[in-house]
Amino acid sequence: MNVESPFAALLAELPVRRETVSILGAETHYWVYGPEDATTTVVICHGYRGEHHGLEPVVAQLRGMRIISPDLPGFGESPAMPGVKHDVAGYAAWYAAFVAAVAPGGTAIVLGHSFGTLVTSYAVAKGLVSTPKLVLVNPIAANALEGPGKIRTQGTVVYYKLAMALPERVGYWLLDNWLVIRFMSLSLVKTRDKELRRFVHDQHHTYFGRFSDRRTVVEGFEASIGNDVTSVASDISVPTLLIGAEHDLITTVPQLEALRDEMTDATLHVIPDVGHLIHYEKSREAAGFIVDFLGSGSLADQRVASN
Repeated sequence: MNVESPFAALLAELPVRRETVSILGAETHYWVYGPEDATTTVVICHGYRGEHHGLEPVVAQLRGMRIISPDLPGFGESPAMPGVKHDVAGYAAWYAAFVAAVAPGGTAIVLGHSFGTLVTSYAVAKGLVSTPKLVLVNPIAANALEGPGKIRTQGTVVYYKLAMALPERVGYWLLDNWLVIRFMSLSLVKTRDKELRRFVHDQHHTYFGRFSDRRTVVEGFEASIGNDVTSVASDISVPTLLIGAEHDLITTVPQLEALRDEMTDATLHVIPDVGHLIHYEKSREAAGFIVDFLGSGSLADQRVASN
């Protein structure tokens, strides 16, 4: 498929440049959106098996901010980190070094989505990253084996174990299998907008297989199901915005509310009629909450917004 982004017109209005920086022995590729002289800088950490394109629908809705969006090591254009395990602690160490390199001073806003909420919350809780505010989109507020999609998660555990146990060529084929990716995409998408559904599926088929090696993929998966934000919630003291979903297969609304209550200063917004793909299906709503929470920037012109 080659589906044009419904957010292309909005994104085209933003200046963007691509850069690289060496972090923990590997080149991290990242993209900078928005004006260089913006008073607010946001550094994104995307979700598991995603890359920087995934959060572009949200980025496209924002104006007056400088947004830095990297491909996590082992995904997209960024190679894996040599000698570093690709788990939450490993990625948090990378993220901290990345923020220090591209947005020094401790004034950048930290934003994570899905697996990125594990990484960013850990980094902030452990004092690896200083930030005035934290934004978590589709936060993983409970162990994936205990959430509403626990049966599906158990099946996925078998899938990744099999992919790692098989000969490398066959295991890689399984991880990048078209039918598996389509099944995953169908299980996550909630919108009834046909154009947007086609775009979401195209995004998953285009980018879900862009990983450096299967060991990195499996290490990341094991980290994603073995951790949740609640384990470090009480150690996060900065104001935190939680943007959750009514029908998230990983985290229920009561679990989101429990996470909010564990934190010192957290605000929770639950968006209806969406699941784990807020960044695609409810990007404008998410962007609106971000602008209000940060008290900075603005939303793009509604006339060209797509959702």
